Amino acid sequence: MSGTLYLCATPIGNLEDITFRVLRTLKEVDMIAAEDTRNSIKLLNHFEIKTRMTSYHEYNKYDKAAYLVEKLRSGMNIALITDAGTPGISDPGEELVRQCHAAGIPVTSLPGACAGITALTMSGQATGRFVFEAFLPYEKKERKQILEQLAGETRTMVLYEAPHRLKKTLKELRESLGNRELTVCKELTKIHEKSLRGNLDEIIAFYGENQPRGEYVLVIAGKKPEEIREEEQRSWNELSLEEHMDLYEKQGTDRKTAMKMVARDRGISRREVYRLLLDKEEE
Repeated sequence: MSGTLYLCATPIGNLEDITFRVLRTLKEVDMIAAEDTRNSIKLLNHFEIKTRMTSYHEYNKYDKAAYLVEKLRSGMNIALITDAGTPGISDPGEELVRQCHAAGIPVTSLPGACAGITALTMSGQATGRFVFEAFLPYEKKERKQILEQLAGETRTMVLYEAPHRLKKTLKELRESLGNRELTVCKELTKIHEKSLRGNLDEIIAFYGENQPRGEYVLVIAGKKPEEIREEEQRSWNELSLEEHMDLYEKQGTDRKTAMKMVARDRGISRREVYRLLLDKEEE
């Protein structure tokens, strides 16, 4: 029988944020695959865990995943840990999980700390619907495409950012999203944990005077439905009334129904559409 891959969430700062289940599993498995063994050894030493480690990171994730799958096939149980938080979230763990599923190897996740969820819950932004974007792409063209997509997003958006890129990212978000509301969280669960809420102009001004330090999570408000309606109305109002009517009638819509649709698009009554069309005909 094959072994099991255990995805073990580790603290994102405060060492007390680790579960009893994770601690027991890290002690009982045959091997721990760690994103950075130099970083993880501090955690293991703190909790007196002697299980042997092997490195699994972004630069060896394909070949090393295949190696770990073979170990799992042989019956070994392996725990995967990341530098901080939940494995598989914005880290190479997803490749190992994919290969395990392809090989029919059981995978289970031991829940715990996750910076994105921690920031979202304390942000004061809407939490009912959200989208996780992790780090924006480095490549300029891909980054621009993602920012354009986010501009129309109605769900709360959660992004990660490093301190040396924070100012640039905030300015790019301002250009793409407008002066959107957001909460900036830093150093989550640590002594210097802070959150700052405001609009992008206010946050940009703050970091113009204060140097970013620590790891950041940005929780950004989605576009409001009324903003979308206003944009749609502006685009419709760029058409003349006749062009707007013609757009629907060319699709086979009868004139009465077309007037209703034009009235809805432009935020006016059907009677007003009828009157304006009549006035045009009499000119």
